[in-house]
Amino acid sequence: MLVIEGLTKRYPTGDLALDGVSLTVPDGQVMALIGPSGAGKSTLIRCVNRLVEPTAGTVRLGDTELTRLGGLALRRARRRMGMIFQEYALVERLTVMENVLSGRLGYVGFWRSWLRRFPLSDIEEAFRLLNRVGLDHMVDKRADALSGGQRQRVGIVRALMQNPDLLLVDEPTASLDPKTSRQIMRLIVELAKERGLAAIINIHDVMLAQQFAERIVGLHAGRIVFDGAPGALTPEVLTAIYGEEDWSATIRKGREGEEDDGEGEGGKAETATDPVRIAAAQ
Repeated sequence: MLVIEGLTKRYPTGDLALDGVSLTVPDGQVMALIGPSGAGKSTLIRCVNRLVEPTAGTVRLGDTELTRLGGLALRRARRRMGMIFQEYALVERLTVMENVLSGRLGYVGFWRSWLRRFPLSDIEEAFRLLNRVGLDHMVDKRADALSGGQRQRVGIVRALMQNPDLLLVDEPTASLDPKTSRQIMRLIVELAKERGLAAIINIHDVMLAQQFAERIVGLHAGRIVFDGAPGALTPEVLTAIYGEEDWSATIRKGREGEEDDGEGEGGKAETATDPVRIAAAQ
Protein backbone atom coordinates (compact mmCIF):
# COMPACT_ATOMS: atom_id res chain seq x y z
CA MET A 1 0.00 0.00 0.00
CA LEU A 2 1.16 3.51 -0.87
CA VAL A 3 0.36 6.25 1.63
CA ILE A 4 1.07 9.92 0.80
CA GLU A 5 0.52 12.54 3.50
CA GLY A 6 0.83 16.29 3.12
CA LEU A 7 3.14 16.06 0.11
CA THR A 8 4.40 19.49 -0.92
CA LYS A 9 6.89 20.56 -3.56
CA ARG A 10 8.03 24.15 -3.97
CA TYR A 11 10.74 24.80 -6.55
CA PRO A 12 13.58 27.30 -6.00
CA THR A 13 11.75 29.69 -8.34
CA GLY A 14 8.95 29.84 -5.79
CA ASP A 15 6.50 27.86 -7.93
CA LEU A 16 4.32 25.55 -5.84
CA ALA A 17 3.89 22.29 -7.78
CA LEU A 18 2.23 20.26 -5.00
CA ASP A 19 0.28 21.72 -2.12
CA GLY A 20 -0.33 19.27 0.73
CA VAL A 21 -1.41 16.24 -1.32
CA SER A 22 -2.63 13.27 0.74
CA LEU A 23 -3.91 9.98 -0.66
CA THR A 24 -3.73 6.21 -0.16
CA VAL A 25 -3.47 3.67 -2.97
CA PRO A 26 -4.17 0.09 -1.80
CA ASP A 27 -2.45 -2.95 -3.31
CA GLY A 28 -4.17 -4.02 -6.51
CA GLN A 29 -5.81 -0.66 -7.20
CA VAL A 30 -5.26 1.14 -10.51
CA MET A 31 -5.62 4.89 -10.06
CA ALA A 32 -5.64 7.44 -12.88
CA LEU A 33 -4.19 10.87 -12.16
CA ILE A 34 -5.72 13.56 -14.35
CA GLY A 35 -5.42 17.32 -14.58
CA PRO A 36 -4.19 20.12 -16.86
CA SER A 37 -0.56 20.64 -17.76
CA GLY A 38 1.25 22.10 -14.77
CA ALA A 39 -1.21 20.64 -12.26
CA GLY A 40 1.55 18.60 -10.58
CA LYS A 41 0.84 15.12 -11.94
CA SER A 42 4.37 14.24 -13.06
CA THR A 43 5.84 15.95 -10.00
CA LEU A 44 3.69 13.76 -7.75
CA ILE A 45 4.91 10.57 -9.39
CA ARG A 46 8.53 11.70 -9.26
CA CYS A 47 8.26 12.71 -5.61
CA VAL A 48 7.07 9.18 -4.80
CA ASN A 49 10.23 7.57 -6.18
CA ARG A 50 12.37 10.56 -5.15
CA LEU A 51 13.46 11.53 -8.64
CA VAL A 52 12.18 14.88 -7.39
CA GLU A 53 12.80 15.77 -3.75
CA PRO A 54 9.62 16.85 -1.93
CA THR A 55 9.74 19.99 0.18
CA ALA A 56 7.49 18.55 2.89
CA GLY A 57 5.26 15.59 3.65
CA THR A 58 5.78 11.84 3.80
CA VAL A 59 5.54 8.93 1.38
CA ARG A 60 5.27 5.36 2.69
CA LEU A 61 5.34 2.18 0.65
CA GLY A 62 4.30 -0.64 2.93
CA ASP A 63 6.33 -0.24 6.12
CA THR A 64 9.02 1.90 4.46
CA GLU A 65 8.98 5.68 4.71
CA LEU A 66 10.57 6.63 1.41
CA THR A 67 11.05 10.30 2.29
CA ARG A 68 13.52 9.39 5.04
CA LEU A 69 15.78 7.24 2.89
CA GLY A 70 19.07 8.08 1.26
CA GLY A 71 22.00 6.37 -0.44
CA LEU A 72 21.88 2.58 -0.63
CA ALA A 73 18.58 2.34 1.24
CA LEU A 74 16.89 4.59 -1.32
CA ARG A 75 18.36 2.63 -4.23
CA ARG A 76 17.02 -0.57 -2.75
CA ALA A 77 13.60 0.97 -2.17
CA ARG A 78 13.43 2.12 -5.79
CA ARG A 79 13.62 -1.52 -6.87
CA ARG A 80 10.09 -1.85 -5.46
CA MET A 81 8.76 0.91 -7.74
CA GLY A 82 8.51 0.17 -11.44
CA MET A 83 8.50 3.29 -13.61
CA ILE A 84 6.95 3.38 -17.09
CA PHE A 85 7.88 6.51 -19.04
CA GLN A 86 6.08 8.55 -21.68
CA GLU A 87 9.09 8.50 -24.00
CA TYR A 88 9.89 4.86 -23.21
CA ALA A 89 13.46 5.58 -21.92
CA LEU A 90 14.91 2.62 -23.81
CA VAL A 91 18.53 2.31 -24.90
CA GLU A 92 18.05 2.49 -28.66
CA ARG A 93 21.12 0.48 -29.68
CA LEU A 94 20.31 -2.42 -27.34
CA THR A 95 17.97 -5.29 -28.12
CA VAL A 96 14.54 -5.86 -26.65
CA MET A 97 15.93 -8.52 -24.31
CA GLU A 98 18.83 -6.33 -23.19
CA ASN A 99 16.48 -3.46 -22.43
CA VAL A 100 14.14 -5.76 -20.51
CA LEU A 101 16.96 -7.24 -18.44
CA SER A 102 18.08 -3.76 -17.47
CA GLY A 103 15.16 -3.92 -15.07
CA ARG A 104 17.28 -6.31 -13.00
CA LEU A 105 20.29 -4.01 -12.68
CA GLY A 106 19.34 -3.15 -9.12
CA TYR A 107 19.63 -6.81 -8.15
CA VAL A 108 22.84 -7.99 -9.84
CA GLY A 109 26.39 -6.89 -9.18
CA PHE A 110 28.24 -4.27 -11.21
CA TRP A 111 30.38 -6.66 -13.21
CA ARG A 112 27.51 -8.98 -14.08
CA SER A 113 25.50 -6.04 -15.33
CA TRP A 114 28.51 -4.65 -17.23
CA LEU A 115 29.09 -8.01 -18.91
CA ARG A 116 25.34 -8.57 -19.32
CA ARG A 117 25.56 -11.88 -17.50
CA PHE A 118 22.21 -12.34 -15.83
CA PRO A 119 20.96 -15.38 -13.89
CA LEU A 120 19.07 -17.94 -15.93
CA SER A 121 15.98 -17.31 -13.79
CA ASP A 122 15.99 -13.65 -14.89
CA ILE A 123 16.24 -14.61 -18.55
CA GLU A 124 13.42 -17.12 -18.22
CA GLU A 125 11.22 -14.51 -16.53
CA ALA A 126 12.03 -12.01 -19.29
CA PHE A 127 10.94 -14.53 -21.94
CA ARG A 128 7.75 -15.25 -20.00
CA LEU A 129 6.82 -11.58 -19.71
CA LEU A 130 7.70 -10.82 -23.33
CA ASN A 131 5.43 -13.67 -24.35
CA ARG A 132 2.71 -12.21 -22.12
CA VAL A 133 2.83 -8.87 -23.96
CA GLY A 134 3.19 -10.42 -27.43
CA LEU A 135 6.86 -9.62 -28.06
CA ASP A 136 8.52 -13.00 -27.55
CA HIS A 137 9.28 -13.12 -31.29
CA MET A 138 11.23 -9.82 -31.13
CA VAL A 139 13.74 -10.49 -28.35
CA ASP A 140 16.77 -9.78 -30.55
CA LYS A 141 15.44 -6.70 -32.35
CA ARG A 142 17.05 -3.38 -31.53
CA ALA A 143 14.86 -0.90 -29.70
CA ASP A 144 15.21 1.67 -32.48
CA ALA A 145 13.53 -0.78 -34.88
CA LEU A 146 10.32 -0.94 -32.85
CA SER A 147 7.06 0.94 -33.21
CA GLY A 148 5.78 3.18 -30.43
CA GLY A 149 3.40 0.55 -29.08
CA GLN A 150 6.12 -2.10 -29.09
CA ARG A 151 8.53 0.22 -27.29
CA GLN A 152 5.95 0.91 -24.61
CA ARG A 153 5.44 -2.83 -24.14
CA VAL A 154 9.18 -3.25 -23.65
CA GLY A 155 9.07 -0.48 -21.05
CA ILE A 156 6.23 -2.25 -19.25
CA VAL A 157 8.12 -5.54 -19.15
CA ARG A 158 11.31 -3.81 -17.96
CA ALA A 159 9.35 -2.29 -15.06
CA LEU A 160 7.83 -5.65 -14.15
CA MET A 161 11.28 -7.28 -14.18
CA GLN A 162 11.99 -5.29 -11.02
CA ASN A 163 9.28 -7.38 -9.32
CA PRO A 164 7.82 -4.12 -7.95
CA ASP A 165 5.12 -3.47 -5.37
CA LEU A 166 4.07 -0.27 -7.13
CA LEU A 167 3.80 0.89 -10.74
CA LEU A 168 4.32 4.57 -11.54
CA VAL A 169 3.18 5.29 -15.08
CA ASP A 170 3.81 8.68 -16.69
CA GLU A 171 1.68 9.44 -19.76
CA PRO A 172 1.95 5.95 -21.32
CA THR A 173 -0.27 6.77 -24.32
CA ALA A 174 0.79 10.33 -25.17
CA SER A 175 2.70 9.30 -28.32
CA LEU A 176 0.37 6.50 -29.45
CA ASP A 177 -2.61 6.27 -31.78
CA PRO A 178 -6.07 5.70 -30.22
CA LYS A 179 -6.23 1.95 -30.84
CA THR A 180 -2.74 1.28 -29.50
CA SER A 181 -3.45 3.58 -26.55
CA ARG A 182 -6.38 1.39 -25.52
CA GLN A 183 -4.29 -1.73 -25.91
CA ILE A 184 -1.50 -0.32 -23.74
CA MET A 185 -3.90 0.85 -21.03
CA ARG A 186 -5.65 -2.51 -21.02
CA LEU A 187 -2.31 -4.29 -20.72
CA ILE A 188 -1.11 -2.15 -17.82
CA VAL A 189 -4.38 -2.66 -15.93
CA GLU A 190 -4.41 -6.42 -16.56
CA LEU A 191 -0.80 -6.87 -15.43
CA ALA A 192 -1.34 -4.76 -12.31
CA LYS A 193 -4.37 -6.86 -11.41
CA GLU A 194 -2.59 -10.14 -12.12
CA ARG A 195 0.24 -9.18 -9.76
CA GLY A 196 -1.82 -7.31 -7.17
CA LEU A 197 0.15 -4.11 -7.75
CA ALA A 198 -0.90 -0.62 -6.79
CA ALA A 199 -0.59 1.61 -9.86
CA ILE A 200 -0.71 5.36 -10.46
CA ILE A 201 -1.19 6.32 -14.10
CA ASN A 202 -0.63 9.97 -15.00
CA ILE A 203 -2.77 10.47 -18.10
CA HIS A 204 -4.21 13.39 -20.08
CA ASP A 205 -6.89 11.37 -21.87
CA VAL A 206 -9.99 11.56 -19.65
CA MET A 207 -11.90 8.99 -21.71
CA LEU A 208 -9.12 6.41 -21.33
CA ALA A 209 -9.00 7.11 -17.61
CA GLN A 210 -12.75 6.51 -17.37
CA GLN A 211 -12.60 3.31 -19.38
CA PHE A 212 -9.71 1.60 -17.61
CA ALA A 213 -9.06 3.00 -14.12
CA GLU A 214 -11.17 2.05 -11.12
CA ARG A 215 -10.36 5.31 -9.33
CA ILE A 216 -9.63 8.79 -10.63
CA VAL A 217 -7.85 11.58 -8.80
CA GLY A 218 -8.02 15.06 -10.31
CA LEU A 219 -5.31 17.64 -9.60
CA HIS A 220 -5.58 21.37 -10.12
CA ALA A 221 -2.80 23.78 -9.14
CA GLY A 222 -1.10 21.10 -7.04
CA ARG A 223 -4.19 20.21 -5.02
CA ILE A 224 -6.61 17.27 -5.17
CA VAL A 225 -10.00 18.57 -6.33
CA PHE A 226 -11.58 15.19 -7.10
CA ASP A 227 -11.08 11.65 -5.80
CA GLY A 228 -13.65 9.06 -6.77
CA ALA A 229 -14.97 6.48 -9.20
CA PRO A 230 -14.96 7.11 -12.97
CA GLY A 231 -18.74 7.23 -12.97
CA ALA A 232 -18.65 10.20 -10.62
CA LEU A 233 -16.94 12.39 -13.20
CA THR A 234 -19.48 15.01 -14.20
CA PRO A 235 -19.16 18.13 -16.34
CA GLU A 236 -19.02 20.12 -13.09
CA VAL A 237 -16.15 18.01 -11.76
CA LEU A 238 -14.20 18.32 -15.02
CA THR A 239 -14.73 22.08 -14.93
CA ALA A 240 -13.24 22.15 -11.42
CA ILE A 241 -10.23 20.17 -12.68
CA TYR A 242 -9.62 21.75 -16.10
CA GLY A 243 -11.70 24.90 -16.29
CA GLU A 244 -14.84 25.98 -18.09
CA GLU A 245 -15.71 23.92 -21.19
CA ASP A 246 -18.58 21.83 -22.58
CA TRP A 247 -17.64 18.42 -21.11
CA SER A 248 -20.85 16.54 -21.96
CA ALA A 249 -19.41 14.79 -25.02
CA THR A 250 -16.28 13.72 -23.13
CA ILE A 251 -18.34 12.23 -20.32
CA ARG A 252 -20.64 10.41 -22.72
CA LYS A 253 -17.86 8.94 -24.83
CA GLY A 254 -15.90 7.88 -21.77
CA ARG A 255 -18.87 5.97 -20.38
CA GLU A 256 -19.90 4.44 -23.67
CA GLY A 257 -16.42 3.76 -25.06
CA GLU A 258 -16.01 0.28 -26.46
CA GLU A 259 -12.65 -1.44 -26.08
CA ASP A 260 -10.97 -2.78 -29.19
CA ASP A 261 -9.65 -6.29 -28.61
CA GLY A 262 -7.66 -6.56 -31.85
CA GLU A 263 -4.00 -7.54 -31.72
CA GLY A 264 -2.79 -4.34 -33.37
CA GLU A 265 0.86 -3.71 -32.64
CA GLY A 266 0.84 -6.38 -29.95
CA GLY A 267 0.23 -9.12 -32.51
CA LYS A 268 2.87 -11.32 -34.09
CA ALA A 269 5.20 -9.63 -36.52
CA GLU A 270 8.34 -10.81 -38.23
CA THR A 271 10.29 -13.51 -36.43
CA ALA A 272 13.67 -12.63 -34.98
CA THR A 273 16.33 -14.87 -36.50
CA ASP A 274 19.44 -13.98 -34.51
CA PRO A 275 20.06 -15.65 -31.16
CA VAL A 276 19.60 -13.67 -27.97
CA ARG A 277 22.90 -12.12 -27.03
CA ILE A 278 22.54 -12.57 -23.28
CA ALA A 279 24.71 -15.01 -21.35
CA ALA A 280 23.24 -16.86 -18.40
CA ALA A 281 25.42 -16.67 -15.30
CA GLN A 282 26.73 -20.03 -14.28
